[in-house]
Amino acid sequence: MIRIMNALNTRKSLLKNNDKGFTLIELLVVVIIIGILAAIAVPIYLGVQQSSKDAAVQSDVTNAKIAVVAYQTDNNALPATVDAATLGKYGYTVSSNTASVAYSVAPAAGATSFCLVGTANSGTTPSKFYVTDSIGVTKTKPATGC
Repeated sequence: MIRIMNALNTRKSLLKNNDKGFTLIELLVVVIIIGILAAIAVPIYLGVQQSSKDAAVQSDVTNAKIAVVAYQTDNNALPATVDAATLGKYGYTVSSNTASVAYSVAPAAGATSFCLVGTANSGTTPSKFYVTDSIGVTKTKPATGC
């Protein structure tokens, strides 16, 4: 009986000592799974990154509208231009994601309507965002005012 127990213990210890590391198949499966996850995550990340850049431009256009309205309230007239020198004290700033903010005023003298068009600084066809005195930020060009 002791002999059988010694043989079993020896066999058991040999099995424990030889069970080290991973097989090549296990490593390949893990690498393939990581590759699949990366192939799914990278396009999603790029889409989210573009959305965040567009959101920064939308925010810049909204800030420009607020600054124009604040200037109009202080001076009883719309500003001639939209730039940091004219509207800086009203909180107007532009982020690096914004290529430009175009500004136009209705042609009538003493006009109170204006339009701002913000253009994104990224992508092959940069996004444009519109805002007027009567609407908030939109990607669709308004029928009147721009």
